[in-house]
Amino acid sequence: MIYVIDHNDSFTHNVVHQFSLFDEVECDNYNNLSKPKLQKAKTIVFSPGPGNPKNYPLTSKIYYQYKGKKKIVGICLGFQQILFCEGAQIIEQNKIYHGFQSNIKVVNQNSIFKKDKIFKVGRYHSLKLKEPFKINNFNITMRCLESKVAMAFENNKDKIYGFQFHPESFLTTNGNLLIKKILSS
Repeated sequence: MIYVIDHNDSFTHNVVHQFSLFDEVECDNYNNLSKPKLQKAKTIVFSPGPGNPKNYPLTSKIYYQYKGKKKIVGICLGFQQILFCEGAQIIEQNKIYHGFQSNIKVVNQNSIFKKDKIFKVGRYHSLKLKEPFKINNFNITMRCLESKVAMAFENNKDKIYGFQFHPESFLTTNGNLLIKKILSS
């Protein structure tokens, strides 16, 4: 079972729909989480959402509790939330990307995705990871070809994955493939 933690975002139901193609999905608001569902889940997904990761201390608590014990996937705010929990700084970027399609490239040979593969993805964010960023077992695996901003990370040791972009967006080509590869890793 996949448990999606909803951060009050209109995209969350699209995320639920996409993940339900691969397994049973349960979804609850981050303020109303179910301990039995968290314990039952094989995978926990941190949804997109408004604001900054520091606004979601309950999600941080879930991350610390289940890191290394369950697969964790973060999308947009969820991507930022995981990195924030790891000590990264999340900052405003010069250009806001809302409903914007970008080309991103797999830049890390240790990725579960083929190095140098290019994807078209849908972006909806005004924040980004401040770099350089170095944390053990976390690798930036995809970057925007134009801005070089980090767009995905993998921690294959602890089974933690993040996308700054929205794999469930109609602007993302091969979004289902991206999720399938993560869930089967």
